[in-house]
Amino acid sequence: MGFKLDKIIPWGRSLHEYAKMFALTQNDRTLQILDCAGGPASFNTEMTRQGYKVISCDPIYQFSVDDIAQRIQETYSIVIDGLKANYNNYVWQDSHSPEEVGQIRLSAMQQFLEDLPVGIQQGRYITAELPILPFKNDQFDLALCSHFLFSYSDLLSQDFHLTSIQELCRVAHEVRIFPLLNISGEVSLLLPSVIKELDTRGYKCNIQQVAYEFQKGGNQMLQVSKVSSGWGNRCSG
Repeated sequence: MGFKLDKIIPWGRSLHEYAKMFALTQNDRTLQILDCAGGPASFNTEMTRQGYKVISCDPIYQFSVDDIAQRIQETYSIVIDGLKANYNNYVWQDSHSPEEVGQIRLSAMQQFLEDLPVGIQQGRYITAELPILPFKNDQFDLALCSHFLFSYSDLLSQDFHLTSIQELCRVAHEVRIFPLLNISGEVSLLLPSVIKELDTRGYKCNIQQVAYEFQKGGNQMLQVSKVSSGWGNRCSG
């Protein structure tokens, strides 16, 4: 049995990690991007500094910087202890110890915390959560969802996944979800049935290998789009 969590935790990643997780090209970065369930990631912060357009949404943005910082500190030991206890379930290439991973993630989350107040004023951080989003149809070119859908499939139902992915497809032309493993490091049991049902409902899906792998075997993302975007005829993996 791998790493287990009984609730969704605030834990953020960097632009460098997002670029690898979602196979973001330079052209992708110029698109109108939604970072859904973005949490305390520094993706929005770093992209904004480079002149790109990102809106992040998460229910955590309703809280103050101090409150979020406290939750991050409470989460830190949970995550690091979990990494230590399940050390062999991870690929130690870009980082070489749980403590190093912790410092990389804390650095990203600190950038987020410093950016949050001005980002809220600028409308870059929106308090919202799946499965219902406060955005217009096709408002975004690309929606990204990191370490939420499928990651927490032990806590979130198949119906929640289906409704959420369809909602993401409503607001964005293309959706990318990473990873396809649950927190324990196993391929989500919901993945085949969710893909099958999306296919039945007329969505186009593709499982793509990416250059990022921290959980062993966690190097794939799911791409989903509406029929009108011109993808292939059926979902595939």
